[in-house]
Amino acid sequence: MNATANKIIFVGGKGGVGKSTSAAAIAWKLARENKKTLLISTDPAHNLGDIFSMKIGGETQKITDYLHALEIDPERETTKYINQVKENIRGTVQSSMIEEVDRQLDTAKASPGADESALFDKLISIILEEAQDYDHLVFDTAPTGHTIRLLTLPELMGVWIEGLLKKRRKTNENYTQLLNDGEPIEDPIYEVLLERQNRFSEARKIMLESDKTGFIFVLNPERLPILETKKAIALLDQYHLHVKTVIVNKVLPEEADGAFLAQRREHEKRYMQEIEDTFPEQRKIFVPLLPHDITTLDELDAFSENYVFD
Repeated sequence: MNATANKIIFVGGKGGVGKSTSAAAIAWKLARENKKTLLISTDPAHNLGDIFSMKIGGETQKITDYLHALEIDPERETTKYINQVKENIRGTVQSSMIEEVDRQLDTAKASPGADESALFDKLISIILEEAQDYDHLVFDTAPTGHTIRLLTLPELMGVWIEGLLKKRRKTNENYTQLLNDGEPIEDPIYEVLLERQNRFSEARKIMLESDKTGFIFVLNPERLPILETKKAIALLDQYHLHVKTVIVNKVLPEEADGAFLAQRREHEKRYMQEIEDTFPEQRKIFVPLLPHDITTLDELDAFSENYVFD
């Protein structure tokens, strides 16, 4: 299937391979085809604002009539996430404990994984609630390891919450028998967990539908990006998330001359063959190395013509 036919497109890859520029070019090309597109960066080291020469940040910004962009702010989303947790438990603890619970939750904002959980919740929210407003969502993800965690979290979190729900059900049954004369008791925490499980399940279902969601990895014709991409694709396969397209970026153009570049091209040919051998099942898009950075929308427009997925 044509990758740009997917409603949702995730663009991943090793740091420095041109992932953000590729995601921006894909989104730009879709927008030029009059497809309303939202470009989202989940990378804490955001580059979209630099590519479009404008401040983007944590609120959706209009780039053109058909292109909008958002750089998810982990700190802001963590604060929203913690505040939502506070609201969820407000009616489940004694009023005398509220202050201490809030203090513990505020401390949790600085704990490892808090930003990632908040970012994940925002990603799920975009997929489930905001997707209906756009023809396409294009995610510019963080370097490979972070991308894999992000994409596999719906399954991992679903399993984890299922365990919590089982424990919660058992606890409720025991309390019902001991304290409530056999009458069912209300458990708002159980309802919150159940709602989260349903959201994760729905998001994972969308991500598994190949006609809705596409996964693209960007790499350069070099040893380490090839190895890292191979490992990433194999790991995602285990979660039934299949990468159908790879973008081979920064390929030396034929017109590049000079003894140094001629030697470099011979070196590159070996890696190009390795890419063909390593990724036989993936569609491959080859994008030339530019003599300069992309600094204007006209340059991005010209560059986006390299992304032909048919």
